[in-house]
Parts: sequence; structure tokens; C-alpha cells
Amino acid sequence: MFTPKGRTQCAPTTHLLRGQMMTTLSFQKLPSGLSLYPKALINSYKAKKGGDLPDLKASLSAVGIDRQHLAAYNAVCGFGQSDVLPATYLHMLVFPLQMAMMADESFPFALLGLVHIANRITQHRPVNAAEMVNVTCEFGALKPHDKGVQFALIGKVYVGNELVWTEESVYLRRQASGGGAGKSEKPAEAKSNAKPDFNAIWDIPGDIGRQYGAVSGDRNPIHLYNFTAKLFGFPRAIAHGMWTKARSLAAYDGRLPDAFTVDVQFKLPVLLPAKVAFQSIPNGKGALFSLADARSGKPHLAGTITAL
Repeated sequence: MFTPKGRTQCAPTTHLLRGQMMTTLSFQKLPSGLSLYPKALINSYKAKKGGDLPDLKASLSAVGIDRQHLAAYNAVCGFGQSDVLPATYLHMLVFPLQMAMMADESFPFALLGLVHIANRITQHRPVNAAEMVNVTCEFGALKPHDKGVQFALIGKVYVGNELVWTEESVYLRRQASGGGAGKSEKPAEAKSNAKPDFNAIWDIPGDIGRQYGAVSGDRNPIHLYNFTAKLFGFPRAIAHGMWTKARSLAAYDGRLPDAFTVDVQFKLPVLLPAKVAFQSIPNGKGALFSLADARSGKPHLAGTITAL
């Protein structure tokens, strides 16, 4: 589990700042996934009838970047070693806040069964590992989806008062009927013929879920071992969606602008181990890219990069 620079990994003291409109979970230390998962699983087995999202926000103040952790993240995801953070790296700070919010008793859905279907990150400028950052996370709107309902978690990262990075993670809660409308907005896809000309073929090892889980703190059982994934209906362990996004972005390492948006939609899960095909097509101010099964061509991820 990642420990912020200069801080211990002990459980944080959580302050609830209650007003008429908003409850803020204010952390001085990054919440530990090892402590949040049991709470989230317990809440998942309680009666959850859905409903509106709570007026809940989480914040993390004055946190530094551990260069050893950054180096480990870069190695697992395929980035070159640098003090400049990859655009996907700051998700490492936002995800524990997301977990804390979804583990809260006021959250209307069981965590089990939520599906991460899309993620949009905007880097407003490069962030250096020497900079201290402040992080906030809050819920976006609850919307209908043709397979249930979807909601967003909005993460923001500041250096001082300067907004340097934003993220929108969209989750789907499957239900019997979602009203037949309101699909999440899809990024344009890299189109391919029956026999597409891929840019690269990647062999993904069977333990990539454990490797990424070690650096991200996301130790969801579906990513760790085949036997734990089978408990949740998967034939084998599956790769983290945010790892597939990071690995795809790493293919552009050294060729990205200072300010850009990278938007992806997660499709079929990557069953581990896997052989996948990466395709990239130039598109105006950026690129379209996709990740698919190298043998069957079944899609795993589709995304866009757009310079700002």
C-alpha cells in the first residue's frame, strides 16, 4: 500500500465537518485500502435499496509524492522513470478517497457489483514529484443507464490553489431496468478492419493484478488470484481497468503535450494471463487508441487523447 511521503501507514483520524449541505471526510493521511475493503464488504451485505447519492466529499491535504512509489508505479505500468508524474499517477491519491466515500454507510449501493465503465483524466499541466498536492473527491450526478444506473466520482488535485489535474470515474450499478436511456458518453473508438493492423502485441502476466494492487492499494479480489476471482463470477483473475489505461498511455510516453485529456471506456475484462493488441490512430489534436484480445479481437478498452 502506498504511504505518502513523510507519513505513516497507520489508520487516519477522520474528521466529519457537518453542515446543512455537505459532509466532508477530511484526511491528513491517505486512507488504507486494507482497512476500507472490510468496511465496504460489510456494508455491501447490509440492505441497500438505492436512492440519491449522499452530500459527501473527501479531502486529503498537503501530501507529498514518494519517489520510490512513483518508480514502482512507472515500472508496473510501463512508463519511463522521471520526476514528472504520468497523467494516470494521481489516481493513486484519488482512489482511496473514492473507496472511503463508497464505504460510508450513507452510500446507497452495495460496493459488490459496481462496475467501473469509464474514466476521464485531464492534466492541466505536468506535476513534479517535488510538489505538495491537495486532493478532493466528490460525487457527480446519478443518471439512468440502459443496464441500471450510473454515477461519477469527481477527483481534483491542486498545487496550492492551482487546479492541475481532474478526473471523472464513472461506475455502473446494474439493475433489472434502468429506463432504457442515458448511456455514458463514449469516447471515439479506433476503427479496425476484420484483420486490423495493430501497433503492438503485449503479453500480460498472470500476476499483473497483484503487481498493480501492490502499488495502487486496489486489492479487489477479482484482480488477485483465479480462485478469488471465481468467487465473484469470473473464470480467472482480471486486470485492473486503470492499469490497462495507464499501460496504453505509456505507449505515448515522451510524446504527450503538457496539457491534455485522456478519456477511456472499459469494455470486456482482460482475463489473466493475456495477449492483447494495442492500436493507435492519429486524430487531429491527439489520437484514438484501443486494446483488444490479440486472438479474437474482442475489445477491452477504447479511448482518446486530446491536446488542450
